[in-house]
Amino acid sequence: MAARVVLVAGFTHHDVADELWRASPESSLVRHDLSGLADGVVRRWADGRLTVLELAHGCVSCTLRLDLIPLLESLDGRVIVQLDPMLEPEAVCFALSETSVEVEAVVTVVDSATWLDDATGTDSLADRGMRAAEGDERTVAQVVVGQAEFADALVLTGPAGPVLTAVLDRLSPGAPRQLLETLDVVSLLAEIPRASRRGEIDDGFGSLLFGRPSLEPAHGVSVVHFTDRRPFHPMRLHDCIDVLLDGVVRVRGRVWVASQPEAALWLESAGGGLRVGNLGPWEGDRDQEVVVITTSADASEITAALRSALVTDEELGLIAELDFADPFADWHEEMEL
Repeated sequence: MAARVVLVAGFTHHDVADELWRASPESSLVRHDLSGLADGVVRRWADGRLTVLELAHGCVSCTLRLDLIPLLESLDGRVIVQLDPMLEPEAVCFALSETSVEVEAVVTVVDSATWLDDATGTDSLADRGMRAAEGDERTVAQVVVGQAEFADALVLTGPAGPVLTAVLDRLSPGAPRQLLETLDVVSLLAEIPRASRRGEIDDGFGSLLFGRPSLEPAHGVSVVHFTDRRPFHPMRLHDCIDVLLDGVVRVRGRVWVASQPEAALWLESAGGGLRVGNLGPWEGDRDQEVVVITTSADASEITAALRSALVTDEELGLIAELDFADPFADWHEEMEL
């Protein structure tokens, strides 16, 4: 019998995993401490028993591959996994997707007092003394936004103001929410919609509006959903990237640049940290789809900037003859701008 896992994520101290464990007496509780990961040391508690692991190569993927995944594959029944604050649940679910372990739910704890500042700030994990390993250049925003976005349910440490509420309504629209002070974990899990993600990994070619968030602005929070059937000029798209970072909570985009007609590129940002990836060849017709959640940037300016980065009619007619300078040619996971 394979394990059924409830992942508990969050960038703040909490006891939600313990609450879930107590509410399910037959479950197991696993938690990791990655604060020593840069030195190759990982501490893991399984039902209160501490194991200190020494890894030859201290990195998140090594921890998942060499410890967490084999551990979960060896267990059965419900397992509550409290993720280290540095971990994004999507990465864990991706690692689990090749196993028989079932993700029952992802629960994320949101610090109501600090989340918005973290989500729109520029601090790196290293700035907070939390870098998981050498070369980990993630921003705090990338982590906290990723944790909330991938959640099936949210626990808030305190009442949410109107701006935070509007952001979460658009970032994770289908996730039920409860306050930590009055948390009922049994009812919270029961409120998760049947169509919730539950660890399912998007291949990048599906709709970027997961959960059908409202596109109407509220309390200064707007959603830009930009689509088009012509390619971007690579240099002009690169030049307009700054517009997608300032005052923006999240950008997710599947883009087509004229210099790489066969490749579907992926853009993702939070807090000024940009990831650029290659999804591989297009599965169907090529098009643009970019979703931007903003708290202070002008939605019309973002739309105008993206539209101005498309190739012109004249360029489209000469596209086979043009030699484009392409800053996206050597795409990689983190792109310095």
